[in-house]
Amino acid sequence: MPFDSNLTTERPTFVTHLECAYTGERYEADTVHNLSKAGKPLLVRYDLEGVRGALTKDALAERPQDLWRYRELLPVRHVEDIVSLGEAVTPLVALPKLAAKLGAAELLVKDEGRLPTGSFKARGLVMAVSMAKAFGIAHMAMPTNGNAGAALAAYATRAGIKTTIFCPEDTPEVNVSEIELQGATVYRVNGLIDDCGKIVGEGKAKAGWFDVSTLKEPYRIEGKKTMGLELAEQLGWEVPDVIFYPTGGGTGLIGMWKAFAELEAIGFIGSKRPRMVAVQAAGCAPMVRAYEAGEEHAPRWQDAHTIASGIRVPQAVGDFLILRAVRESGGFAVAVPDEAIQAALDEAAREEGFLLCPEGAATYAAYKQALADGRVGRDERAVLFNCATGLKYPLPPVHRTLDRHQPIDYSVF
Repeated sequence: MPFDSNLTTERPTFVTHLECAYTGERYEADTVHNLSKAGKPLLVRYDLEGVRGALTKDALAERPQDLWRYRELLPVRHVEDIVSLGEAVTPLVALPKLAAKLGAAELLVKDEGRLPTGSFKARGLVMAVSMAKAFGIAHMAMPTNGNAGAALAAYATRAGIKTTIFCPEDTPEVNVSEIELQGATVYRVNGLIDDCGKIVGEGKAKAGWFDVSTLKEPYRIEGKKTMGLELAEQLGWEVPDVIFYPTGGGTGLIGMWKAFAELEAIGFIGSKRPRMVAVQAAGCAPMVRAYEAGEEHAPRWQDAHTIASGIRVPQAVGDFLILRAVRESGGFAVAVPDEAIQAALDEAAREEGFLLCPEGAATYAAYKQALADGRVGRDERAVLFNCATGLKYPLPPVHRTLDRHQPIDYSVF
């Protein structure tokens, strides 16, 4: 089968309508939407019986290994609207040394840093931009902590769509530079990501752009849910016992929970679900606080700070969906301090040669903590999500030098 057949072969599509995640109210498909009338995220719904009749595991196995292999469970109707930069299926990487060190049976990392623009934000934004192209949207805007803005810039430029992006003033320079280089207009803002989001929201009417903020349009979830589709397929149509997911806006956690329900409905998996663990930083943990208090919504976290900037989200519009998935799965929400995040990053790099991003390192720190307090068993199969390549973040300096003009003492090596 040609390498690009998923991008060039028309396949049946099964979107029936959109649905308010909070009230259940139905909305018409194939129409531009942001939030529902209730101010909550919209979820894409499919004719899953139709998908069940059209897609088999054997047919899927013959397709090229990219995100678009799951076309029957995605919202893009026509191949002419697909905007792709080569979204390969990301690998599951075992960490046997760390597992042995912890006395654990199996520890896996799904390495999302292999995607275009180096992060899992590519999954959500490739779908949002492809749908924007289908709708004829000419200008998109978003707030970002870095990686989402880079993905939007790249895909929108590919599609010929104008983009305006706002990021906190302390966003790493590499992210700001790549956003600008890839064709967007980017501004630093003296505030956090939700402050940037207010600018985007206000500009929707005044500047005429389309707001593609996290969960404020329906299709980023559909892109992110492919993490769950891939994971189940990679494990032989089984699911792991527990998933540790770095949680800011939570689109991926929500999307995977949706993916598992859809896979069961089409007969690809059974009723077993992984326990979903929402991992946050101690300096910005609104979901953890709400989970522990038994609340459905998470009030804004004041003075948010963490080295894991991707999960520095003081307030999430999909808070109730995150908490719902965590509770329905029998999972939990956990916060880890920056010191533990940095130590986890160093340990994985030095022991396994695996360079986690800070947000991915937070999941390893949380896993160690959960093993220690008994919330995860040592015999359970755990999957950590590394959401971006560690090369996009500041690395420790190396100060060793060698003067080739001086005699070398080889005994020191």
